[in-house]
Amino acid sequence: MDQPAHPSQPPQPAAPAPAAHVPYGTPDTPRVAVRGEATLEVDPEIARLTITVSARGADRRAALDDLTRRNKQVLALVKPYGEAVEKLETGAFSVTPEINPKSRHERVRAYHGRVHLTATLTDFTALGELTTRLADLDLTRVDGPWWGLRPDSPAYGRARQQAVREAVQRAREYAGALGSRLVALTELADLEAEQGPLQPVAAAMRGRSAFGGPADRDAVAALDLEPQRQTVYAHVNARFTITPPEL
Repeated sequence: MDQPAHPSQPPQPAAPAPAAHVPYGTPDTPRVAVRGEATLEVDPEIARLTITVSARGADRRAALDDLTRRNKQVLALVKPYGEAVEKLETGAFSVTPEINPKSRHERVRAYHGRVHLTATLTDFTALGELTTRLADLDLTRVDGPWWGLRPDSPAYGRARQQAVREAVQRAREYAGALGSRLVALTELADLEAEQGPLQPVAAAMRGRSAFGGPADRDAVAALDLEPQRQTVYAHVNARFTITPPEL
């Protein structure tokens, strides 16, 4: 004997959704949201030079020998500057065959070799002389200098602190215009704190040595390099609660 079907259960009421967090104030607890900004102009801390050593030979061994010799010349020129050079790094190395376009076969006309190096200097007195001495070497290209700050430069911290102080001052001024005063900080968001990209600058020539004693009569004149000021930015968003305004 079939059992009578049970009546379906009435649907249970859905649980009330939690109240959404409203980032705005209430008449009893108003809020003010402001943006704090800071821009600092500071002296650079480092300068970078990129050095490209090249060689070309009719055969691979000749190109490698010339490239090795010129690379040693660059290292021998840079390393005696000691602590003035914070870092000297070798990057990409390449030896590329050049195929004769008129040949019906894969006949190599020449081999091209290149070594890329980067020198980071902290002593800008040595920078001008080193730049011109490197550029005076055979088949050696020098680019830069690119001025910049270290990643842990105190300038970034000073910019962030100044941005926060400006946010507090701006919020206090808004509250004062309403006859209110600040009560508490409810949010502080760091949007960015960054420095502009490293930029190369042009330089003028001068006729005496800038480093290492008097210039040799046949030495190339050292560049007179003026460090480029660096711009550091910081931006923050801040929210404060304030006392009810006197409207």
